[in-house]
Amino acid sequence: MNKRVKRWAPIVALTAFLAGPSPAADTLAKDLTSTIALLGLPCGQVVSAKRLGENDYLATCSNKMRYRVFVNAQGRVVAQRQ
Repeated sequence: MNKRVKRWAPIVALTAFLAGPSPAADTLAKDLTSTIALLGLPCGQVVSAKRLGENDYLATCSNKMRYRVFVNAQGRVVAQRQ
């Protein structure tokens, strides 16, 4: 690796880390917000989401409520309060 790349690599990595959530994370939060609202549950807006498995997420809402949003055995989307 040349000297210029060695010098800038940590700065580029730190900038990418500090840049904030990725567009994919933002899209996921919006999708989970819509899903929870369509299920008629209070949430406001999803502020963070953690993937638990395939089609299985833990969403934290702006009103401090948390929901596990997943697809059940019958293929239906379910949100369970945690």
